[in-house]
Amino acid sequence: MVEKKNEILLESGTNELEVMEFTIGNRYFGINVAKVVEIMQYAPVTPMPNSNPFVEGIFKPRDKIMTVVNLPAYMGLSPVENEERSIFIITNFNKTSTAFHVHAVEGIHRISWESIEKPDSTIYGGEEGLATGIARYDNRLITILDFEKIITDIAPDTGIQIQEVYSLGERETSLKPILLAEDSPLLERMIIESLEKSGYTNLIPCSNGKEAWESLCKFREAGGDIRNHVCCVVTDIEMPKMDGHRLLKLIRKDDYLKELPVIIFSSLINEEMKKKGETLGATAQITKPEIANLVTLIDKFIL
Repeated sequence: MVEKKNEILLESGTNELEVMEFTIGNRYFGINVAKVVEIMQYAPVTPMPNSNPFVEGIFKPRDKIMTVVNLPAYMGLSPVENEERSIFIITNFNKTSTAFHVHAVEGIHRISWESIEKPDSTIYGGEEGLATGIARYDNRLITILDFEKIITDIAPDTGIQIQEVYSLGERETSLKPILLAEDSPLLERMIIESLEKSGYTNLIPCSNGKEAWESLCKFREAGGDIRNHVCCVVTDIEMPKMDGHRLLKLIRKDDYLKELPVIIFSSLINEEMKKKGETLGATAQITKPEIANLVTLIDKFIL
């Protein structure tokens, strides 16, 4: 798994990801391999008093104590019946390591973001939904889950803290346009609210990289100074249709757009991903949920 994971991480702007498929009952789910550190057989867990009801407890693989989330319980699905044959998916994102307890892991598949559909609001449930995308593989549908939202629900302090913006002091209003590419409605709302509180009120929200690219192409067709249309791009990495790395690559290859500041704001910023972003020409890269630092970077590049 590690070799395959490194292979996809070292490629630049392919608009592909590797999805680890796992099961809960007879349903198929997926997680971006870039979030996965390893998979482990079930190990005994120590319950913690007064913890979230979906937290099974803690365990200590090697030197690190880790929280275990009971994913079937969180999702209201069939509980794990045979614990000894079940699996922990060990993840690291948003600078947090977590073990997710699932029934079984089926394998890893390389899938184009272009083929991943965002569910409509009936299935997705808007901000309350857990699916960031639906992928078809081998005649079955794999639901890619929003693990950032799951962790934020269980531990709200790990999510974007809008109050951090107040630490920046008094702010002036800026009408300079900022394009935001973020597929999670919940995170998009929180980022927009944070930026507006910071004085940035001219925001262009896009729900994925493809929508962002189409907006940029329209600005190019309109002509004139690009900064009259957009002064800065803030993009997530994981998005259906087109990911943030592919969007960045297209911007840097375009003569009209290539000088735009592009800030990657993602839960996936680790050393490997950082090298990939640097290779593609990212102006800056910052890990969610550091919203105050994001505002400071925007200040630096456009004021």
